[in-house]
Order: sequence, then structure tokens, then C-alpha cells
Amino acid sequence: MKSVNVHSAARRELAEAMAWYDERCEGLGLDLLAEFQKAAAKLRRAPEICPRYKRTDFRKQRMERFPYLIFFLELPDCFWIAAIAHGARQPDYWKERKPEP
Repeated sequence: MKSVNVHSAARRELAEAMAWYDERCEGLGLDLLAEFQKAAAKLRRAPEICPRYKRTDFRKQRMERFPYLIFFLELPDCFWIAAIAHGARQPDYWKERKPEP
């Protein structure tokens, strides 16, 4: 099974969201992390069920409990997550990101 690689900016997005949720309710940030891990496992198992994002090669996976989307590409050797983005903020800000070495 292919590995999942997360762009450093996407990791920061997740960390910032976790901190925000923890400020509101202790432990909620860990719930967000668990939801991200669940969604990442799902996209890894069956990427074809994730819809394409607009007219790009990117696909998106929704988190069930939180209003976040995971935007990713399936590359020959891995799944590359470009962004973990809030569903109601700044669309497409992440589209210029490239896989990191």
C-alpha cells in the first residue's frame, strides 16, 4: 500500500486547527487529529471514491466530524496531501504547492 506524505504547510494547518479546537475544549484537538487519520486511511484504501477537485488532478476527502477537506494527489509512489483546509475559507490558496523532497 502506498504511503501518505503530508506537505509541511498542511501539517502546520492541522497543528493550528488542533490548537484552536483545544482552546475551545480540551481534547478536541486530538479528536480532530483522529478524524484526519481516519480520513487519510480512507483515501489511502480507496482514492477513486474521492471526487476530483474542479478540473484538476487533485482529489478531496471530507472529514466527517469537522469542517475540513483534505486535498491530495495520487502519485506513482505515494499519496501526497497538499492541504488540510477549512471548507468555508480561502478556496484554492494551496493549489501552487508542490511535493517536497
